[in-house]
Amino acid sequence: MTGTIVKALSGFYYVDVGAERELVTCRGRGKLRHQKIKPLVGDHVDITINADGTGMVDEVLPRTNQFQRPMVANMEQLVILASEAIPVTDPFLIDRMISLAEYKGCEPIICFNKWDLEPADQLVELYRSAGFQTFAISARTGEGLAQLLEVLHGKISAFTGNSGVGKSSVLNALCPQFHLEVGQVSEKLGRGRHTTRHVELFRVGGGLVADTPGFSAFDVEQMELIPKEKLADTFREFRSYLEQCRFVGCAHLKERGCAVRQAVEDGAISPSRYQSYARLYEQVKSRPQWEK
Repeated sequence: MTGTIVKALSGFYYVDVGAERELVTCRGRGKLRHQKIKPLVGDHVDITINADGTGMVDEVLPRTNQFQRPMVANMEQLVILASEAIPVTDPFLIDRMISLAEYKGCEPIICFNKWDLEPADQLVELYRSAGFQTFAISARTGEGLAQLLEVLHGKISAFTGNSGVGKSSVLNALCPQFHLEVGQVSEKLGRGRHTTRHVELFRVGGGLVADTPGFSAFDVEQMELIPKEKLADTFREFRSYLEQCRFVGCAHLKERGCAVRQAVEDGAISPSRYQSYARLYEQVKSRPQWEK
């Protein structure tokens, strides 16, 4: 029988096999461990049902993509939650998640929550002009949630963002029956507590959405790095300029005749987006080969 893992917790995998039956609680076969395959939320799996109604995950079917942070697989959309209210999201964090989504073949969606507390008009305009679906939303007032619901319809999406931006609050607002735990933001520290402790897929607006634990600054530094030769292509507003550079293998940092740098000077590419690219490039360049 084939199904989809919708929750993974303490070595158990909860598999949705459809047919209007309850989730099947499964363990993984020992061969998966020997093959160094760790089933993830979002995985399509073959399972065997035991006599007592529990199951065993026999095989993890081929993935279209997988992420380390958040630990999910087969995502079609990565919904990046950010905020200009406490905790304020560093645009570099947004750019890093966008870049990773693009590298994985997953559509990035940017949402600025807590709009009722602190609008982020300039950032919304920045990301819309770069070609991304970007929404101004408020889990408290409901602003923008109808448009977000339309984007989630028929897709498998993961919510991600730094702790305290309101991922669980937005899901509760979209589907009040969830009653997901939400935490308070510390005004002194300017960050939230981790209230989501595991990854789980929920049915939302005709689609599936993963609520994932929030990440800290340390988590961001440990995120998967994109090979430097592929990094520029994950910044979609760079793409029309990449072939115009004067020589092959341009890093788009200091080279003379670089079309990307010229586009930044001309105002066609946002300086903050370009700075995020340069920062990511230096990170992958400086990280030891064994870590990459």
